[in-house]
Amino acid sequence: MSSDAEKPSNALPRGLYLLFTAEMWERMSYYGMRALLVLYMTRATERGGFGWSRADALSVYGWYTAFVYITPLLGGTLADRVLGQRRAVLIGGSLMMVGHFLMAVPGLAAFYAALTCLVVGNGFFKPNISTMVGGLFKPGDPRRDAGYTVFYMGVNLGAALAPLVCGTLGEKLGFHWGFAAAGVGMLFGLLVFWWGAARFLGDIGAAPSPRPAHQQAESAPGLTSVDKDRLGAIFALAFFNIFFWAAFEQAGGLMTIYTDERIDRRLLGWEVPTSWFQALNPVFILMFGPFFARLWTSLARQKRDLAIPRKFGLGLALMGSGFLFMVAAARETAGGGKAALAWVVLAYLLHTVGELCISPIGLSMISKLAPPSMMSLLMGVWFGSIAIANKLAGVIGGYAEKLGEVALFGGLVLAGCSAGLVISLLSPLLVKKMHGAGE
Repeated sequence: MSSDAEKPSNALPRGLYLLFTAEMWERMSYYGMRALLVLYMTRATERGGFGWSRADALSVYGWYTAFVYITPLLGGTLADRVLGQRRAVLIGGSLMMVGHFLMAVPGLAAFYAALTCLVVGNGFFKPNISTMVGGLFKPGDPRRDAGYTVFYMGVNLGAALAPLVCGTLGEKLGFHWGFAAAGVGMLFGLLVFWWGAARFLGDIGAAPSPRPAHQQAESAPGLTSVDKDRLGAIFALAFFNIFFWAAFEQAGGLMTIYTDERIDRRLLGWEVPTSWFQALNPVFILMFGPFFARLWTSLARQKRDLAIPRKFGLGLALMGSGFLFMVAAARETAGGGKAALAWVVLAYLLHTVGELCISPIGLSMISKLAPPSMMSLLMGVWFGSIAIANKLAGVIGGYAEKLGEVALFGGLVLAGCSAGLVISLLSPLLVKKMHGAGE
């Protein structure tokens, strides 16, 4: 029996709050740009946009968000083998800052150069700061899921502020003002991380991940049978992760356009800016995140925690159910006119609760199951599944004009709930493959 000294304390590590703050500023920048991107492409030129069609804008949005989540494969590999996670975060943050400021420069050349910097920079930043959160906890520490949920709240505090700051500047003063504000936010994130890393992280992420001696002379990974089973579970969950994010990312594309064109945004005699609706998801996460952090920790200490695949099943079912409200909105606008604002708010609410059952849990799952020498690489693989989902999200959203919103939103209800049922049925098998790390 372990002594009290060996048990983890209830307090979360101080380094978590440094990573929380750095990620908050980075997400403020990313979501500030994201809130404006589709509007920037579709608004008429006389209103400061490019005047592109809905389909063209969603296609570019889909490719951009897909590449944002593909490049972590490269960034994670380089961090594991060459750079170390801290250096990778600083390189990535610097590139992203340049990208945000380039978005403030008019013209297509600057636009595409900015997207390139943002895509590459995110590849270095995103998987490595997420991996360092896992490094704060020892194997078997029951605070890990709670730690990732707290970290995820930092993500969403920045995401909540982004539409209010960058979105307001972009829609009221001009898009380039909003994009420049995102660059300033990224600069703050970099400064916070640079100042606090040595003070609060110890040696976490300071050097490339250690590799076992038999791997240093060979290129073969030399995985054990347990490692292989756990990798199989990671890839299975990554597959279902695609279903979730292909639906969820309608928020930045189709749902943004739908809200702009079809939702009555008047509230107490004032019209709510379209970009502000992007704040609903992170605000709901800030409201419900502490509850879920306490819930997972409490259930784990009582040995009653839901297995990771069951959390995924619940999240997918909630995502699908959220689109029922969008079906109701689409029916309301089928004969012309605009739908009530409440439908969109309720959809975002259920999507957010579903996200809390999947996104922070997925990050925690990678840190539990991945072999140490492949940690950042597999974090990149996880984000790669989100990349596929983001491209699919753009393709799916582009069919709205052909199929109609009622049929499209109804299809997302069916896909989300069906995927949730399937993964719940597969849960016993997947938990077995995790060898004790998925419960």
